[in-house]
Amino acid sequence: QVQLVESGGGLVQAGGSLRLSCAASGRDFSRYAMAWFRQVAGKEREFVAASRSPSRSDYAHFVKGRFTISRDNAKNTVYLQMNSLRPEDTAVYYCAADITVRDEMDYWGKGILVTVSS
Repeated sequence: QVQLVESGGGLVQAGGSLRLSCAASGRDFSRYAMAWFRQVAGKEREFVAASRSPSRSDYAHFVKGRFTISRDNAKNTVYLQMNSLRPEDTAVYYCAADITVRDEMDYWGKGILVTVSS
């Protein structure tokens, strides 16, 4: 079992930055692919970024160049650095873990709200 807890969300002005953190409990954190998804009320959840291995990260096209995913296996933590935020980035952001990255990841955090004001 893996438990995930997100932190670092909040309100920021357009053009600003936030860093989300996701702390994982459980063993073998380094085995898991870690990902961030987001969801706006009334819309489907969408993929944002994933850390599949220390050397491979993937991003949705709409965040590429603005967001960076990273992980610290010693701290069992994955981060999402979000720069140049836009109002359309407003959403609940979820951390997820699985052996591979897929829409229905095995483990999910409860989510954290990010609000970007214009």
